[in-house]
Amino acid sequence: MRENEAVVFDLDGTLTDTEAVWDQVRSGLAAEDGVPYPEGATAAMIGMSTQEWSAYLVDVVGLHGTPDDARRRTIAGMAAAYRKHLPVLPGAVEVLHRLHGHWPLGLATSSSRVLIDTSLDVMGVTELFDVVLTSEEIGGVGKPAPDVFLEACRRLDVEPAHAVAVEDSPNGLASAHAAGMRVVAIPPRFKPPTAEQLAVADVVVGSLDDLTVEFVAELLARP
Repeated sequence: MRENEAVVFDLDGTLTDTEAVWDQVRSGLAAEDGVPYPEGATAAMIGMSTQEWSAYLVDVVGLHGTPDDARRRTIAGMAAAYRKHLPVLPGAVEVLHRLHGHWPLGLATSSSRVLIDTSLDVMGVTELFDVVLTSEEIGGVGKPAPDVFLEACRRLDVEPAHAVAVEDSPNGLASAHAAGMRVVAIPPRFKPPTAEQLAVADVVVGSLDDLTVEFVAELLARP
């Protein structure tokens, strides 16, 4: 175990293919309230903390009620969807088992604690993580701010420059880059980043299967 290094994963879009589910649930709530769902809303909310996207749904999208109402309705819809079927990305469980034991593993996400715990439990990987952190637990500042990655590194007792971040979204990539980490981008099928947004990554790979022990070790060894 390399205690002075670590690997920190995002969750939604990186280990689980849930970005489309978030889109369906939120746009469904807009339809229920009889308001249009803005074209750029999905991209804008990727990486936001719970507090941030709850306010966005009320202030920008126009959902009825308060941000807390929007949060409750959204989380309830997502939890119901996860109970029916959690779309786990190919290689997600395998990569965690593959890297576990070589490096401490962290999870840094803007998702709700309820949905994080549900996801990890369904995947059977809860015990593989040394640190699981959501931005709502550190003041609600979501990605692209670096806060959640910086705090994850602090709790893992590693310098950000000695940690690899695995991300998929533009906001997540920007967050990890701002934190000073080694950034691996895995572009998703659902609203992939542009070439300009991917430019902040140290390396772009096609799938989680590319994250071998040798690959991560080589990335961490770069000057």
